Amino acid sequence: MTRPRATVLEAVHKHPHADTKTIYGAVRAVLPEVSRQTVYDVLQALSDAGLVRRIQPAGTAVRYEARVGDNHHHFVCRTCGVIADVDCAVGAAPCLTAPGDNGFVVDEAEVTYWGSCPDCSAAQVSRPGSRSQSDSPTPGRKDRRVQQ
Repeated sequence: MTRPRATVLEAVHKHPHADTKTIYGAVRAVLPEVSRQTVYDVLQALSDAGLVRRIQPAGTAVRYEARVGDNHHHFVCRTCGVIADVDCAVGAAPCLTAPGDNGFVVDEAEVTYWGSCPDCSAAQVSRPGSRSQSDSPTPGRKDRRVQQ
């Protein structure tokens, strides 16, 4: 594996659910000579190889994560934009058993849960009467993992 590819993969591991700009910044901190196009190309190659997963919750920028192959889902906070992993429902892979599958063989299900993260929910409780949801999430919040 080339040094740029290894550095991009390391950046994705260190910054779960990061957008391309964040990954590019992390890579440039280690390899200042790497171009933005190289980072885009490497992310595409790593995604094609199944080493990273490309996600894009509706209305947000493309994000990348290193957690692949387990069919997990995501929670997105409407207020701050934080994205957290949510494990598939209990069982072997119940979300892969679609009712009325029309002959399709399902190998992946993509579910996005929308709402408020614990921090934003707590802030809302402390500010009665303020809006609980905004139209544009604020990027850059710390990643959290949500376990069922």
